[in-house]
Amino acid sequence: MIRYFSTNEQAPPVGLREALWRGQAPDRGLYLPEHFPQLDRPTRAWMREASYPEIAARVLQPYVAGLLREEELLQICREAYDFPVPLEPVRGQSRVFILRLDRGPTASFKDFAARWMARVLGRLVQQEGRPLTILTATSGDTGSAVASAFHGVPGIRVVVLFPRGEVSDRQRRQMTTLGGNIHAVAIEGKFDDCQAMVKQAFADPGLQSLQLSSANSINIGRLLPQMVYYFYAASRVADVDEPVLLVVPSGNFGNMMGAVIARRMGLPVHRLLVPVNGNDEFPRYLATGRYEKVEPSRACLSNAMNVGHPSNLARLVAVYGGRMGETGRVHREPDWARLRRELWSISVSDEETRAAIRAAWSEHGLLLEPHGAVAWHGYQQYRQEEPFGDLPALVLETAHPAKFPEEIERLLGFRPEAPASLAGLDQRPESYDRLPPRYEVFRDYLRALPAP
Repeated sequence: MIRYFSTNEQAPPVGLREALWRGQAPDRGLYLPEHFPQLDRPTRAWMREASYPEIAARVLQPYVAGLLREEELLQICREAYDFPVPLEPVRGQSRVFILRLDRGPTASFKDFAARWMARVLGRLVQQEGRPLTILTATSGDTGSAVASAFHGVPGIRVVVLFPRGEVSDRQRRQMTTLGGNIHAVAIEGKFDDCQAMVKQAFADPGLQSLQLSSANSINIGRLLPQMVYYFYAASRVADVDEPVLLVVPSGNFGNMMGAVIARRMGLPVHRLLVPVNGNDEFPRYLATGRYEKVEPSRACLSNAMNVGHPSNLARLVAVYGGRMGETGRVHREPDWARLRRELWSISVSDEETRAAIRAAWSEHGLLLEPHGAVAWHGYQQYRQEEPFGDLPALVLETAHPAKFPEEIERLLGFRPEAPASLAGLDQRPESYDRLPPRYEVFRDYLRALPAP
């Protein structure tokens, strides 16, 4: 059975049940598996004919052993993944594919993790017989996916913090129109303020009676399902032993960590490209070896990536043998030679993002929103700098273009057709609270909430 250790290395390893329930380790570190089980060649060959839920159950099974039976896990995966996962060939490009992760109920890649996690935690709450409060900070799509996934789950209430004015109207409405057990809170600050208050709440002994957990990617339950679509996509576009190029637009780096773990489990990866927006702390860190947060985080067009200090950098550093504390201080250096060999990163400006949206549409008939455009620009830059032959490339599109209708209309002259999941959203009444970016006020707010 796999145990989970804290990246701060000051708390004892735990099983998955406790890691899921806690969200963050007692020493304020993030949980990671003590080892990564290998998926051998016959298993990866089997994936070529398997469905997405079947692949998900096979990839996740070693991590949930002792918590879920195989048949339970498969049922959860079938319930969670009842939507398509398209791979769109790029017109005029050889073996280049857009992995569209935007077909779930909130039109965001966050649906893949949130729906799986909601079903697993719902079972745990029933078994434990005690309620749970989920705290989540969001810069865009996480909040809506978590709110949708946990809406109506008995015994669980969700508190979603988002920076007022830095999410799109549709992203906000996906959080603020549900009601019930979903409490949306607009913070008069940045995403990093939201994330800092959530982390502080987990470490506050005065809130222990609330049974707090997280659905951000600081929770290992959010991270594990994000490995799956890399195996699935590679099985559709590459030979079993053929490496793929992965292009993952990144903000808090949970999606990127899913790719890192998939590689450690045996997925052949040529290189992992990690384009970011104007919050350029990671490419600077990769280039110089010196980590400096972006404070305050910069408001960019690709708003879900407006993160000046990504939580999951601590996990990345740990996988490569180092140790980074929650404030960003590096206590032990990672294996820089391997890290730079396996990862590549670039910062993409808003101007470059807009140009990428226009060029993708005019040159390839490819409709992208800002996050996918950051990935596309990063891919184009990498092709110019380091040719990689005819290997297949997977470029992630993480949100539906219809979530950014005004920007798409300004750039391309039309509004994308909204998927069924967004239909009627603009007409639903909203309800949310507003708080300053002060932890003491947030703590009092949590204490005053009605029981789930």
